[in-house]
Amino acid sequence: MTNYSKLLTAKSSFKIKEHPTDIRDEINPDDAKAELKKLRKKIAELQDKMYAHDKYSVLICLQGMDTSGKDSLIREVFKDFNVRGVVVESFKTPNSQELEHDYLWRHEIKLPEKGKFAVFNRTHYENVLVTRVHPEYLLNERIPHINNPKDLPKDFWKMRFEQINNFEKRVVENGTIVFKFFLNLSKEEQKDRLLSRLEEEEKNWKFSPGDLEERKLWDKYMECYEDAIKNTSKKDAPWYIIPSDSKPVSRYLVAQIIYEVLSTYQDIQYPEMEPEVEEHKRKYKEQLEAE
Repeated sequence: MTNYSKLLTAKSSFKIKEHPTDIRDEINPDDAKAELKKLRKKIAELQDKMYAHDKYSVLICLQGMDTSGKDSLIREVFKDFNVRGVVVESFKTPNSQELEHDYLWRHEIKLPEKGKFAVFNRTHYENVLVTRVHPEYLLNERIPHINNPKDLPKDFWKMRFEQINNFEKRVVENGTIVFKFFLNLSKEEQKDRLLSRLEEEEKNWKFSPGDLEERKLWDKYMECYEDAIKNTSKKDAPWYIIPSDSKPVSRYLVAQIIYEVLSTYQDIQYPEMEPEVEEHKRKYKEQLEAE
């Protein structure tokens, strides 16, 4: 059986053009749908065990261009989870309160509790993607000595990569299992999905003219994604590059990788009963049955 968590991990030499966006010739979408139904039940069982164990948490980061399928992936992959066990956080333009802190603060306060999953729909990587494509957005952060995008030091983005790596290293060392998924979508598939938003009435609400303006910057975004991923894909917090032209295939791959990795944590077990309770378990059972 293919080890996708190994096969799809981005290396330090990562280049987007070397990674396919469509592998339907290898994975049939109908088969992927059937496998996903099995996988999400298995992951939900692991989450229940993790909740009882109460020592690890899981952070799942989803990044990708608009229409890459983040929302529907979250809905389908985590459908069988107990609602107490997973929280989805969507990060949009920082609000006034968030801008009173450093750029990682709003992500820090949304990290998952022990025993729980948190899914970041867009993530702290927006701070080295969108702000890099639109450096004028950085001025909203009111960073000392930066009053114009031209004021950015040459090593600014390298510094941010190091800050993000340190942030993730700390949370991993304290029990958070980090997954980072880049939903690798082709420009042609994005065009088709944007057209469907215009042509299908139930999808009209999803369309924004701003989507077309950002689409014009596709090449710049790809350049920034490539640089960010190759500088932040680390052993304990790797990036997984998910072919995403087929939504059923991408959902299956994400679920499969989560299951593969979590299955390696053999120490995650249901807690044993307290010795005193175990000793008198039969007596307690008899008391209940006698009612």
